[in-house]
Amino acid sequence: MAKEYRIGLNLANSYIQLCLIVVLVVLASLTIPSDCFQHDDQYPKTIAGLFVFGDSLIDPGNNNYINTSRDVQANFPPYGVSFFKYPSGRFCDGRVIPDFIAEYAKLPFIPPYLQIGYRYQLAYGANFASGGAGALVEPFSGLVIDLKKQLWYFNQAEKQLRSNLGKRGAERIVSNSVYLFSIGANDYSSDRRKDYVATVVGNITAALEEIYKKGGRKFGVVNMPPIGCLPLFRAADLAAGGTGECNGQLTALAKLHNVLLSKKLEHLQKQLKGFRYSYFDIFTAAVEMFDNPSKYGFKEVKSACCGSGPFRGDRSCGGRGGFKEYELCDNPQDYFFFDSNHPTQAANQQLAELMWAGPSDITWPHNLKSLFRISL
Repeated sequence: MAKEYRIGLNLANSYIQLCLIVVLVVLASLTIPSDCFQHDDQYPKTIAGLFVFGDSLIDPGNNNYINTSRDVQANFPPYGVSFFKYPSGRFCDGRVIPDFIAEYAKLPFIPPYLQIGYRYQLAYGANFASGGAGALVEPFSGLVIDLKKQLWYFNQAEKQLRSNLGKRGAERIVSNSVYLFSIGANDYSSDRRKDYVATVVGNITAALEEIYKKGGRKFGVVNMPPIGCLPLFRAADLAAGGTGECNGQLTALAKLHNVLLSKKLEHLQKQLKGFRYSYFDIFTAAVEMFDNPSKYGFKEVKSACCGSGPFRGDRSCGGRGGFKEYELCDNPQDYFFFDSNHPTQAANQQLAELMWAGPSDITWPHNLKSLFRISL
């Protein structure tokens, strides 16, 4: 009888334990929100997101979600024709630079921050860039998201991260993520003089310092490309009686900007503890491609694929600027420029590869690959 009693008692205890497990599982499913498992210490320490600030070179379509002009939008054909097969809002025939960087970093595409529903999913970063934006407020004022407003959106995103992940979880995302900046070209595209350069560069580095105060430590900064060589300005030179050469004044401003920006970043690295950066010399990279196009797979580096007029330099791609007609090439991958002032997907990919793992004479003191690997 004693043996039978012990067997029965053991079975009863097992049954009670099983019931308790079932009850706990049911209660957990009813009372614990799924995102609680990602709060604080339970959230991965090594995740490095990508936060993007800038202009049309890296805008994934934020201007689709603001009240603006068609002149600063790309949400109509033939934009997107080479990859998405629909106009995503990117000023390109396909992907822009951050799309490739996200791929190399094993992150998903970083959609526009203003895309409905995205603002609550920020663990992998956010893209605040806006076509037409400048480091100053003046370019396309009221029609784009200038750098100051982009920073305001970042502050909102940081608050949302704290709400989603808790304080420590958010701090890990902020400190380990990379902050990519590419802005300033629109500040020089009008009648600007060299005395604007210090203000433009100062606004960019002030933005870096603001993010540093929030806990950001890793920054990718793209310098000024040779904007004087855009098809837009080659066509303007031709119209003014020139031979279609690069605009020398704009090229000089870009060079001055780049010298000052490089010095300011060196200063910030000395001044701010833990500040790390990758400076990508897009100016030198682009000029090298212009001088040796076949080496990089390009057949045309002066004229755009899409547009009208000399060098297809009119802002007419897709019917922009009041133009009803425009030309479109058959093979965008053969061109460096897709429209009057934006690279093709093929050019963006090569630039992104250099940003990611380029040599030290093109990207320094870190490239983005090494920057992403630094764990804080």
